[in-house]
Amino acid sequence: MDLAPYFMKYEALSQAADQVFERVKAQFPECVQCKEECADCCHALFDLTLIEALYLNEKFQAKFSGETRDAMLEKANRADRTIHKLKRGAYHDLQAGKSEDEILMALGDERVRCPLLNGRDMCELYDHRPITCRLYGIPTSIGGKGRTCSLSKFEGGKQYPTADIDKIHGRLQEISAELLRDIKSANIKLADILMPLSMALLTVFDDSFMGIGENSSEKEST
Repeated sequence: MDLAPYFMKYEALSQAADQVFERVKAQFPECVQCKEECADCCHALFDLTLIEALYLNEKFQAKFSGETRDAMLEKANRADRTIHKLKRGAYHDLQAGKSEDEILMALGDERVRCPLLNGRDMCELYDHRPITCRLYGIPTSIGGKGRTCSLSKFEGGKQYPTADIDKIHGRLQEISAELLRDIKSANIKLADILMPLSMALLTVFDDSFMGIGENSSEKEST
């Protein structure tokens, strides 16, 4: 698979997110508290679309090898097990009748250390970090509800420029769907997949996973 054309589109979207962040930071410098070695966003729970997961996985595989890579994958495995338990609990809460808003708020309060965060509280793949990480620290909107970093100085009830995460995710899913269409994947539903960063590092994105080749018909039926 030649992923370069799709990665270029993703990188363009990432650069646009950086520009949005810098504009808001320039406009409200007293509100944006982001600084080096502040790792608040590196403990937040969020998921990646397919194109983001593929991109991050490739950059990870290209940079790390040997014992360093193995150690980071072990951290990813531990984080992924924790996230799985949290999501399983959220599912049970939903089945028990708890409202989706309550569940999402509770998940938003959970903290899981990102496996890419090193001992100095610095990101090991900072230049290739996901878009959610790039926008953390300025006001965002998910499902029509505003959110921002708890360490920021943005005040509730005031109007600020806000990044629409739903719109960004829609574009990311479009890029993912375009990729799957072009490679003639038997599993086009992968365009809607969402996975934690930990799983993106652990997953082997081979032909079978992507729904192409001799195992595509089996993948489609599962």
